Amino acid sequence: MSSALLFLFQDWNRTWYTDNPDFTQCFQNTVLVWLPCFYLWICAPFYLVYLHTHDHGYICMTHLNKAKTAVGFLLWIICWSDVFYSFWERSHVSSPAPVRLVSPTLLGLTMVSVQLSLPSLYGRMKGAQSSGVMLIYWLLALLCATVTFRSKVFQALEQVSADVFCVETSGFYMVLWGFLETLLRIELLHVLFYPPTCPNLSTRMMMTGYRRPLEEKDLWSLNAEDCSHRVVPQLVKRWNTHENPQRQAVEESEILILRPRKKNKEPSLLWALCLTFGPYFFISCIYKLIQDILMFVGPEILRLLIQFVNDSSAPSWQGYFYAALLFVCTSVQSLILQKYFHVCFVSGMRLRTAVIGAVYRKALVISSAARRTSTVGEIVNLMSVDAQRFMDLITYINMIWSAPLQVVLALYFLWQNLGPSVLAGVAVMVLMVPVNAVIAMKTKAYQVAQMKSKDNRIKLMNEMLNGIKVLKLYAWELAFKGKVSDIRESELRVLKKAAYLGAVSTFTWVCAPFLVALSTFAVYVLIDERNVLDAQKAFVSLALFNILRFPLNMLPMVISSMVQASVSLKRLRVFLSHEELQLDSVEHKAAEGCELNINIPEGSLVAVVGHVGSGKSSLLSALLGEMDKLEGSVTVKGSVAYVPQQAWIQNSSLKDNIIFGQERRQSWYQHVVEACALQPDLDILPAGDDTEIGEKGVNLSGGQKQRVSLARAVYCDRTVYLLDDPLSAVDAHVGKHIFDQVIGPQGLLKDKTRVLVTHGLSYLPQADLILVMMKGEISEVGSYQHLMATEGAFAEFLRTYAAVDKADNSGEECVVLPCSVAPCSVWSSSSVKMKSDHYFIILSPGVCTASKQSTTADEKLSKNLGSQQLSCPPQVKLSVFWAYFKSIGVLLSCISLLLFLAHHLLSLFSNYWLSLWTDDPVVNGTQPNRLMRLGVYGAFGLSQGVAVFGYSLSMSIGGVLASRYLHQSMLYDVLRSPMSFFERTPSGNLVNRFAKEMDTIDTLIPSIIKMFLGSMFNVLGSCVIILIATPLVSIIIPFLGLLYFFVQRFYVASSRQLKRLESVSRSPIYTHFNETLLGTSVIRAFSEQERFIHESDQRVDHNQKAYYPSIVANRWLAIRLEFVGNCIVSFAALFAVVARQSLSPGIMGLSISYALQLTTSLTWLVRMSSDVETNIVAVEKVKEYSDTEKEAEWKHEPSTLSPGWPTNGCIEMRNFGLRYRQDLDLAIRNITISINGGEKVGIVGRTGAGKSSLTLGLFRIIEAAEGQIFIDGVDIAKLGLHELRSRITIIPQDPVLFSGSLRMNLDPFDSYTDEEVWRALEFSHLKTFVSSLPNKLNHDCSEGGENLSVGQRQLLCLARALLRKTRILVLDEATAAVDMETDNLIQSTIRSQFEDCTVLTIAHRLNTIMDYTRVLVLENGKMAEFDSPSNLISQRGAFHKMAKDSGLV
Repeated sequence: MSSALLFLFQDWNRTWYTDNPDFTQCFQNTVLVWLPCFYLWICAPFYLVYLHTHDHGYICMTHLNKAKTAVGFLLWIICWSDVFYSFWERSHVSSPAPVRLVSPTLLGLTMVSVQLSLPSLYGRMKGAQSSGVMLIYWLLALLCATVTFRSKVFQALEQVSADVFCVETSGFYMVLWGFLETLLRIELLHVLFYPPTCPNLSTRMMMTGYRRPLEEKDLWSLNAEDCSHRVVPQLVKRWNTHENPQRQAVEESEILILRPRKKNKEPSLLWALCLTFGPYFFISCIYKLIQDILMFVGPEILRLLIQFVNDSSAPSWQGYFYAALLFVCTSVQSLILQKYFHVCFVSGMRLRTAVIGAVYRKALVISSAARRTSTVGEIVNLMSVDAQRFMDLITYINMIWSAPLQVVLALYFLWQNLGPSVLAGVAVMVLMVPVNAVIAMKTKAYQVAQMKSKDNRIKLMNEMLNGIKVLKLYAWELAFKGKVSDIRESELRVLKKAAYLGAVSTFTWVCAPFLVALSTFAVYVLIDERNVLDAQKAFVSLALFNILRFPLNMLPMVISSMVQASVSLKRLRVFLSHEELQLDSVEHKAAEGCELNINIPEGSLVAVVGHVGSGKSSLLSALLGEMDKLEGSVTVKGSVAYVPQQAWIQNSSLKDNIIFGQERRQSWYQHVVEACALQPDLDILPAGDDTEIGEKGVNLSGGQKQRVSLARAVYCDRTVYLLDDPLSAVDAHVGKHIFDQVIGPQGLLKDKTRVLVTHGLSYLPQADLILVMMKGEISEVGSYQHLMATEGAFAEFLRTYAAVDKADNSGEECVVLPCSVAPCSVWSSSSVKMKSDHYFIILSPGVCTASKQSTTADEKLSKNLGSQQLSCPPQVKLSVFWAYFKSIGVLLSCISLLLFLAHHLLSLFSNYWLSLWTDDPVVNGTQPNRLMRLGVYGAFGLSQGVAVFGYSLSMSIGGVLASRYLHQSMLYDVLRSPMSFFERTPSGNLVNRFAKEMDTIDTLIPSIIKMFLGSMFNVLGSCVIILIATPLVSIIIPFLGLLYFFVQRFYVASSRQLKRLESVSRSPIYTHFNETLLGTSVIRAFSEQERFIHESDQRVDHNQKAYYPSIVANRWLAIRLEFVGNCIVSFAALFAVVARQSLSPGIMGLSISYALQLTTSLTWLVRMSSDVETNIVAVEKVKEYSDTEKEAEWKHEPSTLSPGWPTNGCIEMRNFGLRYRQDLDLAIRNITISINGGEKVGIVGRTGAGKSSLTLGLFRIIEAAEGQIFIDGVDIAKLGLHELRSRITIIPQDPVLFSGSLRMNLDPFDSYTDEEVWRALEFSHLKTFVSSLPNKLNHDCSEGGENLSVGQRQLLCLARALLRKTRILVLDEATAAVDMETDNLIQSTIRSQFEDCTVLTIAHRLNTIMDYTRVLVLENGKMAEFDSPSNLISQRGAFHKMAKDSGLV
């Protein structure tokens, strides 16, 4: 009972009010012994459960481990000697207190558990190299034992014998050993942030980054719980469960393909995100709560320190105790805060991973109709901008509840300090609420408008980059540059409004705390003249107001971020809710006993023919399940392979394109390569089949791409083959070879079921079954002989257009179509309507032996062609900063800097004025000059407000000006780049520049520069005030400054490189996504969704692998910097205690209140300096393209050409040659020809002979390496590119359209009248079609023109040529994508409308050029023959052989 009373009623005269403080013996024997023991026994069960669930493998014992364990047991035995001593004492002393037995016994049992269970045995068995629980236990035990040890030392000096002293202090030695032994195994930061298997890695990485630029090999592996394969399925599962609660539990891949049912209310993506990431994120809320409470310890200690200075009778040790307590509390607060940030950033990283993964998976299953509502630009923005917004918000989302909590606590302590006067401050804050609400609402409106403009801009940029060749051929760069600039201007108008709003917002943020302080102090001194504003009241209140400043500043920012995130959340929800492909549109099973309209026998070859737009490709899309089924049923038995009309090529090696993730079988691979006529191409490729193929196959010709696409399907060895005109882009003899070796009755696929869409009439006799399509229906079905015998439309068509010499017909005519249509619907509707009651197709299986093998090959993310980023120097050059400030304007930059300086000087003066006020003498219970002091203080505040508004406005406007200039210059530089630049630069990189980097320049850089300048001036101001108050700190500051400098340099060097690595690894995510979107039908047809999802996940993980170390680096920095700040605070307090006799309370209060801010300011300064360096990289990347190679000038001023040039159309080539790159051989050489005006010249040759290269040279897409080209006697090399390209016309091989109206696609400059446009449509046989459209010329073309058939797109390209009507026309296989009837119409149009023009035609259909004036035959880049067709045939050379292969001779 006596012990309890002594514990409850501590002897404060002995503990506090004395020059030599000590705890009572009872307190030492109970609380100080029990506290660490109770902590360990409470935490141990949780820690053991954690070890049980996180097994990292057994850690073998080293000699050091064994030695430490032995010493630990020795000290444990010494500890138990204290227990035995207690029993001995009990037997010799009458009635000792029970605590003398309980405490040693409890301590002994605790030591047993420490040595046997936690660290030594079970922890090592589970791979726990270190333990935060044990570290805190040893720290507590050491602190408690230190107090006891000190007491024992004083007792020993006074009276106790040495023997007893040794026994009783053995506990201290043991605890000290345990603590040091734990520190040997552990770094505190490691306990807080890293997995148990990688200690001290962050410091090692920082040192590596300081010595040399970090590389990919220096990065750590991503934690398993942060990887995509763990994170994404959780979100997808919860989203789908929430989207349709009745859905049964199925596999993830099945969940993704299920079509959502109709729901009464919209599903909540927010709820799905909360369920997925909420539990882990909840930990951060606990840390934040602790940190918020600790935040108010600083002002309380400041109050005690000022009280200590005022009380001259207070013992000196109390001042030192307060200084030490201040250091401990601020250090603990720093550790808790950094742990909070770590949890938040990791949560944000997982959230981004999940969002990108969910968007990618959704894009693989989205329906054609829904796909058209979400453009590539929008989806890329979902992955980049919107996902990033979630990451940014997660860090500060806790401020929604934390800010009000901090405000309430601050007001509580202010009430304690100033009483009811604080209500004036509350009133000011309440008045600020509607202002912030209005700002938030406006911000949301501007955010929506800006994102809409951004989406449109990225969408248009994506289309422009995909169709850049067409833009250059037509000289349309300026027109589309104008369209992008118009969208950008609307975006900048919104940004400018947001800048004005931001200036008002910043004004309220900065002025709100000052107004609160001013109103509170004013009311306090005015309501009663006896209210004296002394140092304690003023500076404790000021410290609390500084705490109040953070939540008041952050709350509007968080609300704004939440508004932005809500916009992003809605966009994501809409996309993820899009309609998906019907799971039941195609049944993949055998069907027996059903009524069939068409029965395709096993191993048969079925040909599908019909006019342009008749629905041939749509039939294959229906069989693949790519279209919505309205009625009837389709059943496919067996695995499917699909060859689209537009060859889809991946950005990987040619071998990988063919193998397509299957098991490597060398002999079969060789068979396939030879059968698809790829062996000659492999022989000439630089690295054979290991040659990296560029994005969209840029370094392959159209024929090579199509053959690779076919080889992929053949190699995969499937049951059913759906071939959408695979012979379209190959030469006649190559087409014959492929048909004979692959598709035909004797080919590799002879035992397979083949559905072949074709325009090649000569293949039809070898087909087992022919389906004739007309207007979306099957008009005729039967064998070739049956259809000819029925004398239907098919037979009539064949007799009219087949130019096959039956005497010499071996079925060799090959009709060539370009690979230029996406394998989706070519009907205007996205539905397949089966006209009969039961339209049922069975595709019977052949022999299928190959089984799909999953591939786990490592990605070559850094080796793929075109994936290399432009090299960046290890440090950002000052020229980059100078370029940014020049883009703002030097004058505006100087004004902003001066206003910044003025604001912070006024802030310093106002606080110094406050310290003078508090030191005013009190006369008769009042301060005589209080009104003057108050007036000047208010004037300082008003001046601050003006300066704040000025610099905020000037910085924001400057940011908008810089954004405009940098975007315009990058757009101009990119459009001025030659085609070789686009071939080696993935479009994902360029889209990333225009999306992510421009978003950084638009929104991040201005605000980061503002925060950097603010932090810098805060740090300088704080140091000046501290030095003025306590000059002794000048001894410490240089050392701490040096430490700060080294930490900052270490961090910035590594942080900058990590940012670069993260940026470099981000582009492949978007590049792969773009690639996937173009090939979704192929991926689905081959059932390769899982492999592509896995590859996308790998790319995201590769990106996060670079991002995660930057999180850790930030925490590494913050721990060390805040330690420096905490040291400055402690030394300021310490020296204030030392000099308390000569220091006024006002100056001391001012000094320590500034010191309390210094920790945050230092951390922010380094973080902002790093952020400035890492984000200014965006400017560097945007400016990179100004240094790349450029095309020749677009126009020469003044122009030397006559307005009607060329008048004759004469073309002369003299010894002409060109090469694609300087390090390559000539692609074309020694071409010397002369073409007279009005001549019609055909250009023929094998794939890769140089036909297209010749036209590229004519348009100067590739500049001549040797020789010249003259048009009407003018050397084209001396002309501006637009002067040349706008005077000659091409109908390209790839019919590229852009989203927008039909009229815009025909005439982007609005140079022609509607009558001229209609006339061009009439001659191109599109007038009837366009007239039937609801909006006619204003009909909207979807992205890439996908709502038109390939043939219709090609006819639109013809209409473009008819509009321009130049004297020279080039046709690059322009009629290959249309059926023979339409081809005949086009040829007649060209002959009539371009009768007096020079026409150059690259042709695979030789019958289209047989009536031409002359024919140029190319072989291996050289001119083989050049004469009239009749003469060339009579010479029986190369042209004769080609004509013979085509059945023309």
